[in-house]
Amino acid sequence: MVRILLAEDDSSMREYLQRALQRVGYEVEAVGCGTEAVPLLAPGKFDLLLTDIVMPEMDGIELAQKASAIDPAIRVMFITGFAAVALQAGKTAPEAKLLSKPFHLKDLVAEVDRLFQSEDQHGRL
Repeated sequence: MVRILLAEDDSSMREYLQRALQRVGYEVEAVGCGTEAVPLLAPGKFDLLLTDIVMPEMDGIELAQKASAIDPAIRVMFITGFAAVALQAGKTAPEAKLLSKPFHLKDLVAEVDRLFQSEDQHGRL
């Protein structure tokens, strides 16, 4: 089962995404900010970091950098309404998918599915 660490500061969005991803078969652990996510990271514990970019305390790009340093195999997907602004702020994000808000839940699920189906075809899962 694919394990996802979800970092989203909007509680209603976080709960909605967590429930929706669990309904389609993903194991999801959800936190409200990057500083809550970092202690949970360990090599091999999560397959995907799904994170908002704009969050208090630690933004999603910094979280993704820390996650990639801890576990180079973790995949990263950003979900944000501020993608262009955040990504142009001079920070370097690890290789990641980007899904801009607003998005349909089916689009999120399709992107996560696609990410791991392509890895299945290459024998990496």
